[in-house]
This record gives sequence, structure tokens and C-alpha cells, in this order.
Amino acid sequence: WQGFLKTMTVVIGFEGSANKIGVGIIRDGQVLSNPRRTYITPPGQGFLPGETAKHHRSVILTVLQEALDEAGLKAADIDCVAYTKGPGMGAPLVTVAIVARTVAQLWGKPLLGVNHCIGHIEMGRLITNSQNPTVLYVSGGNTQVIAYSERRYRIFGETIDIAVGNCLDRFARVIKISNDPSPGYNIEQMAKKGTKYIELPYTVKGMDVSFSGILSYIEDAAHKLLSTSQCTPEDLCFSLQETVFAMLVEITERAMAHCGSQEVLIVGGVGCNLRLQEMMGVMCKERGARLFATDESFCIDNGAMIAQAGWEMFRSGHVTELSDSWITQRYRTDEVEVTWRD
Repeated sequence: WQGFLKTMTVVIGFEGSANKIGVGIIRDGQVLSNPRRTYITPPGQGFLPGETAKHHRSVILTVLQEALDEAGLKAADIDCVAYTKGPGMGAPLVTVAIVARTVAQLWGKPLLGVNHCIGHIEMGRLITNSQNPTVLYVSGGNTQVIAYSERRYRIFGETIDIAVGNCLDRFARVIKISNDPSPGYNIEQMAKKGTKYIELPYTVKGMDVSFSGILSYIEDAAHKLLSTSQCTPEDLCFSLQETVFAMLVEITERAMAHCGSQEVLIVGGVGCNLRLQEMMGVMCKERGARLFATDESFCIDNGAMIAQAGWEMFRSGHVTELSDSWITQRYRTDEVEVTWRD
């Protein structure tokens, strides 16, 4: 039976660009397995590249074995090994790339470097069945409004300084919110109990947004307001979310108007925030558009999204030679030629 042309394509994907390490396996649009681990730091601390890479090294082989076991597959069943080429933190990216390179050589399989942002978009498109959405990609490291045009994912608007998730995470550090399961999730829960809206700077510049000034402002205000009992930590979480999410909805709507788009897809870790989904939903309803979002299993960094983007790329003829299998901390979404879409 080996003589038959193999019509099914199985891709394994390795993701580890930030504090999540994941290995996922995709067979023709079906997620066979997608185990993941998260490096969680104490309250008040972020995650450093070296420490994060050390965490990834300690668990990656276990996660790889879990992925194969859950899928019920062996090395021989895999057609291609995909890994995150960038963007992300240098040390964690290198750790994962080394493992991907090693397995590809041990198993005698082609290797494929994937753009992390495109992994998020392709996974979102697969899970939601959205056709040609305007994409809001929001995470700890990225904030971009993206639309597909002429073989590229074009960036219509983005943050000019820090990502929205970084703004939320760093605020969580200031008021010592737990990083377990994630600072953003804990802010979201606290915000539900907030009743008082504190006015914060609202910074939209054309298609772009800026979050560093809002962060400086709320860091400074938090100490004053909390020490004098003028508001609660919950009020601050609520106010920060309302402000930054309103900014994101505004630039997404502007991109939709420009493209004549009737679909919005939210991807990235911040995309599982239900308040952001709710606000975006109101805007979509007013425009007669549809909103697509996924839950935390696919919004948050995972291996399957790299496998899915890798699957699309591999099927359209891409492979990465060993000599080209480096990583890069900076890798624009619009640098990749999208050969798998019309």
C-alpha cells in the first residue's frame, strides 16, 4: 500500500516564541493533538528570555511525546516538521528551532520555518471557517490589524510602541495580580467587578494605536488612587480594558470600511477576552458584519497553529533548507508571500 500516492498530509508544529511551549499535529485541517505548557512567574514579575528558554528546554521533549501519543502517530507518519521562525524572544525561539531541526534530521523529514503571526491567522481561519476576514491580532507581543490582499497579509494598522497584551500584563505587575493562568485572564475577571470608570488617555493615531502612555498614566494614577481609596483595583482593571479595547475596535472598524469587509476575526492571546469580543460584536452588528473568534485552546500560542500554517505552506511548495533554518526576533506579517490563497 506504500505505493499509493499519499493524499493526506500530516504536519507537526513546534511553537515557543514566548512563555508558552506547544507541539501540535494537523492532518488535513484536523487537529490530532495540541499539548502545551506555560512558564508562569511570581506576581509582579514578567518572564525573561533566558529563564523562559530554560523552562522550554526542560519540558519540550515531554510535550513532543504527548503530541505523538495523543495523535496515535509515529515519526514515520509525519510528512513535515514546522517550527516558529519568528517573531518572538530570541532564546526561547532558538531552543525550539534546535529541537525542530534535530527531529527533522533524525526522522528524515522536510523542515519549514513559519511566521508566528501567520500561524495565528491560519488557525483562526481554519477553526472559524471565515472566508476573507479583517483580522485583529492582539497578544502580549503583537497588536496589528491585518487584511489579505494580493498574496500578502497587509498590515493596515498596528501599535507604534508596546502591544496591548504587554500593556495589560505590565499593569497586572504594578498591582501584583497573579500570572496564573495569565495576567490578562485575571484582569478580565477583576474588571467584571469594576463599577467606576476612571478616564484614561485614548491614543489612536490614524490607523495606529499607542499603549505606552496609557500604561505610564495608569501606573502613576494607580498608586495615588488606591492609596487614597478613590477607587478599587477592580475599577482600574475595568477602566483599562474599556479604554484599550475601544481603541482596538475603532481601528478595526476603520480597516473594515477601507476594505469593504463584512467579517472580523480576532486572534492572539488577548483575543480570548470575552469583553473584547463583546465590544467588537456590537460594532459588527451595527455594520451588519460577522464576528469570528476562537477559545483559549487556539487563541493562546499553541503548536497546532504552526502546524496549520506549515500545512498550507508545505502543500503550496514551501520547504526550509537546513542552512536557512534560523530564527529572527523581528519578522513582519507582510514579509511572507501567501502562495496558498488566491
